[in-house]
Amino acid sequence: MLGIGQKFPEFKMQACVSREKGKEFAEISNKEMKGAWSVFFFWPLDFTFVCPTEIAEFNNELKNFQARETKLFGVSCDSHFVHLAWRNNHDDLKNLGFPMLADVKKELTGGLGVLHPQELIPLRATYIVDPDGIIRWASVNDLNVGRNVKEVIRTLDALQTDELCPCNWEKGQATLG
Repeated sequence: MLGIGQKFPEFKMQACVSREKGKEFAEISNKEMKGAWSVFFFWPLDFTFVCPTEIAEFNNELKNFQARETKLFGVSCDSHFVHLAWRNNHDDLKNLGFPMLADVKKELTGGLGVLHPQELIPLRATYIVDPDGIIRWASVNDLNVGRNVKEVIRTLDALQTDELCPCNWEKGQATLG
């Protein structure tokens, strides 16, 4: 698994970016993240049970990511067509404000090393990537356990201070440096 201090892999893939007729899909690549903080979160499969709770919560917190000038990218190995069908059929996913990337060839998930060894679907991985494309935080949960989006934001805040942050530090508290 790629980790802290390593370069986030190059990628280019289709994504579901909208439900608006004729504007549903776009090609997304590393160009979209250049010069900005980025958060990538991976889920195992569309049309499942834990995944939409996480995707909806990332969307609920989208303004907090945007306030931190951070781009958000969701990724699974389902196609962009499946992503659109899921968005059209799940109330919590209809108004997403970030792209759902379709890593159908498993190049990004494979390059990061976040494929479940037996199922060959993405683990619940989350990466925070700095404006230079360097991985600054990585967290991976097994297939059945959802992640904590507020912890992703807390960690992003700490990383963006570029200072020493103690245990349980939250934005607005004193740092150690």
